[in-house]
Amino acid sequence: MLEDNFLTGEQMDTIGEIANISMGNSATTLSLMVNRKVDITTPSVKLIKRSEALDDYEKTCIFVQIHYVKGLEGNNVLILKEHDVKVMTDLMMGGDGTNTAGEISDLHLSAASEAMNQMMGTSATSLSSMLGVPTDISTPVVNRIDVESIKVFEKMFDTTYDKFVKIAFRMTIGDLIDSVMVQLYPIRFAKDMCNKFYTKENAENNE
Repeated sequence: MLEDNFLTGEQMDTIGEIANISMGNSATTLSLMVNRKVDITTPSVKLIKRSEALDDYEKTCIFVQIHYVKGLEGNNVLILKEHDVKVMTDLMMGGDGTNTAGEISDLHLSAASEAMNQMMGTSATSLSSMLGVPTDISTPVVNRIDVESIKVFEKMFDTTYDKFVKIAFRMTIGDLIDSVMVQLYPIRFAKDMCNKFYTKENAENNE
């Protein structure tokens, strides 16, 4: 069971490389949706306990869960700051990104779902190319959660795993957003991704 909670340095580098390419393509998709330049930095990759997943966030955040329905078995979780979702929603509606007053509404959650659906659809296409397997995702499930309510967060994972791979990107949209966007993978999911990547790489090298 120990190896289920462990990734090698090579595997961590591979996850970072895959995430960098797929999320870089996703940033291009998001920039078209918000009509602004979106920059995403090279990600940092580390292993964390499930309880540490929300350490970059204060108060409430928007939690987007995406299941892979083809190519990979597992789920992918994105965590966004509430303010960032409001800015993105305003931009998607044709605003200038400053209309962020008031509570998060169903409109904001719907916009976050659509943005993440488009971004992760692009990411899935990138993964298909990198892993050599057709990859597809489910419609995102979006929840607004209180960072203090860690039990709510825990229930959202349909897994008993305590260790996760945390991939953190710094995302900027003009001078409106300068934030951290986090992806979480169960370790088994990360290993599966690496194995498919290596299999494809070996097949290409042997051609």
